[in-house]
Amino acid sequence: MHHYQILSRLLLYPEPELIAHLPQLDAALAAMPEQHALMTPLLRPLLAHLESSSLIDLQQQYVATFDRNPSHSLHLFEHIHGESRDRGQAMVDLMEEYKRHGLQMVGDDLPDFVPLFLEFLAQLDEAVSAPLLGDAVHVLAHIGRKLTANGSAYAPVFSVLERLSPVAAEMLAEPPIRDMDEALETFGPGADGVEPLLRQGQGQFAGGVHPVHFHPQPRRAA
Repeated sequence: MHHYQILSRLLLYPEPELIAHLPQLDAALAAMPEQHALMTPLLRPLLAHLESSSLIDLQQQYVATFDRNPSHSLHLFEHIHGESRDRGQAMVDLMEEYKRHGLQMVGDDLPDFVPLFLEFLAQLDEAVSAPLLGDAVHVLAHIGRKLTANGSAYAPVFSVLERLSPVAAEMLAEPPIRDMDEALETFGPGADGVEPLLRQGQGQFAGGVHPVHFHPQPRRAA
């Protein structure tokens, strides 16, 4: 199993299938090549947490961590654009990047959902995936710092991503005020009527117009 796939799985909503496959994830970590050996000691505490906690507790913790706390959001562009109009175009550009590499999204997740982005990286050669991770690492490290400050068991996943990145993470400014209008115009509500930026699920890939950039915003002057 690719290292990005392991990280992706660990960030998914805890379902019985995920818990049942924890031994396989643990075995995959143990078999990591030397250049990725740092993942094992960093991620073992999270695996132990997932193995030792009840499913209902894990699900409640996940919702409280990622769904009810915007600073921990697993949607990359939310930390750059909030839910402003710029985010809609950024997501369109990211979908085009997926298509450019021969990957087609299926499922209900938005393209900037971190587990989905990591699954995308897992399908690419290292020469292609490394620059993309380096471009996104500023946002990923921002999420990781917020999780670390709140003592979340998920923080080590982002520590691993930061260490895998070929570039050092920069600090992000605060995103603009949220606005759902552009996402509704671009993607429309789902069949269930749920607004697109609130839609949850497990995205999958079935296997360029604009380049995709996850640059941090400039810091505001003091």
